[in-house]
Amino acid sequence: MGDSERPRVSTASLTRRARTWASGRFGDRTTVGADLRAGTVLGLESVPDGLANGLLAGVNPLLALHGYLVGTVVGAVTTSTVLMSVQATGAMAVIISDVPQTQTGDARAQEALAVLAILTGVGMLALGIARLGSLVRFVPGSVLVGFVNAVAINIILSQVDEVSGYTSEAANRVLKALDTVVHPGQIRWASVLVAALTVGLIVLLERTRLGALGMVVAIALGSALPLALEALGSTLLAVPVLADSVTVPRSLPQPDVPSFGLVVAMVVPALSLVLVGLVQGAAIGGTMKNPDGSASDASGDFRGQGIANLATGVLQGVPVAGSMSSTNLVRAAGGRTATANLFAGVVIGATMLLLADVVGYIAMPALGGLLMLIGWRSLKVDQLVLTWRTGPVPATTMAITFVLTLIIPLQYAVLVGVGLAVLLHVARQANRVVVKHWVFDDDRGFPTEAEPPAEVPAGEVVVLATYGSLFFASVPAFEAQLPRPVATSTHGVVVLRLRAKEELSSTVVTMLIRYAAQLAACDARLMLCGVTPGVRHQLDDTGLTTQLGEDAVFMAHARVGLSVREAVRSAEAWIAASAAEA
Repeated sequence: MGDSERPRVSTASLTRRARTWASGRFGDRTTVGADLRAGTVLGLESVPDGLANGLLAGVNPLLALHGYLVGTVVGAVTTSTVLMSVQATGAMAVIISDVPQTQTGDARAQEALAVLAILTGVGMLALGIARLGSLVRFVPGSVLVGFVNAVAINIILSQVDEVSGYTSEAANRVLKALDTVVHPGQIRWASVLVAALTVGLIVLLERTRLGALGMVVAIALGSALPLALEALGSTLLAVPVLADSVTVPRSLPQPDVPSFGLVVAMVVPALSLVLVGLVQGAAIGGTMKNPDGSASDASGDFRGQGIANLATGVLQGVPVAGSMSSTNLVRAAGGRTATANLFAGVVIGATMLLLADVVGYIAMPALGGLLMLIGWRSLKVDQLVLTWRTGPVPATTMAITFVLTLIIPLQYAVLVGVGLAVLLHVARQANRVVVKHWVFDDDRGFPTEAEPPAEVPAGEVVVLATYGSLFFASVPAFEAQLPRPVATSTHGVVVLRLRAKEELSSTVVTMLIRYAAQLAACDARLMLCGVTPGVRHQLDDTGLTTQLGEDAVFMAHARVGLSVREAVRSAEAWIAASAAEA
């Protein structure tokens, strides 16, 4: 085909497509008002929430605010789910707090955080480009339930130091909390009162017309009270503020590409962040349709979150992912398109530029109280109970993940939980292979299922149907249910039904070769029916077809049971011929 014959896309057509995409994603004049209101609510709420997540992650809270700003704006443009808000999440913050390289409090820690965000972005982007959006369904629900609830408790326990004013030197969060309880004399009750006041105000004001903005007002009031008393000459509620630990600059995030000497050390925590972030993002896309009614693409969300992490890594922010709470907030506030998240980014940036001094006066115990409340609300006790009652395997997986998440660094707990779930699932599936003996009623032609005979009977056809997955781990359980060939099994035939088995593992094929040889040694035979094209290729390539004979392999038919009938007739003919010859 010459160039003149090839179909061409005109510039006008491309322009129309671009306008259609833009209007569907960012709306038009009719949606600007609703998006502006929703974006303002999300932006104002994101400032204290971002600072709190930075505190939870154990890093400079301003870096978390950078992540909120960059993630919200970039995610608004790149994710498949139009209303998805890409921000730092509590689970990811707890993982970051368990990475030693990010907790040194110096420039090296900021560099480690940037490398971590970039590696997280690379992992998410690679999975999105490979269109592996369905990968998250392989993460067992029991692992997620144990992880999410343990993270909620970790969030609460991580703020005991901040709220109590007592810094424990214990090994983990559980022991630190216990250490605080046994040292009541070291507790700064002013910090406890400010935290309790903030939590009470949040709960109260959220029930008013302020709604989600009640949190912002509560943080402001909880921080203003100690300042007001100090201005009156009272130090009754003197508590540390944000400006005591960090400098709050009047500037937006600046690009800074880090050196990658910490790549090896950041690989494992990055893998954990990729896993947790993608699961959280998939939960959003799976429950929310786009404004035009189209379903979200999980792989597209993977790519968008990956790009957002690359951007926040370069712009000195924390790793980010789809945030369920922020997405629900922007939707509940009336957001209709991705423009709402763009407006939220503008509000966050304006706050950083215009209200930097005010932000520096936020009381640290107020942020700690906010995080404790978030942790409490993140507990899913009903899911814990339901998973516990489901069965021993999910209950065991959930319990081990829960305990590990509390006592070891989270980046390892996530990977161990997933690995344990896979091993338990393999063991469970391996023992679920069932072999049944089909006995045909000559009057009706329908089989009756019975237990397989212990031995192959002489001169008879034994039809065996297999249920469950035939893979390497199931071979011992599968082979144990087959009738044994013995010296008296002369002219017996075992017909094995393999319907719906698209592929056999090499271990299964090896076992069939061995079983066929054992039958042949007793002058008996193995026949296979319901064979799919994929399995037939395996039988031919491994020489099993030659070993059994062409008359012993019967392909599957659309009509169920036809290949079994063919195999039985062939087996009966072979038995008759063998008997006549004998």
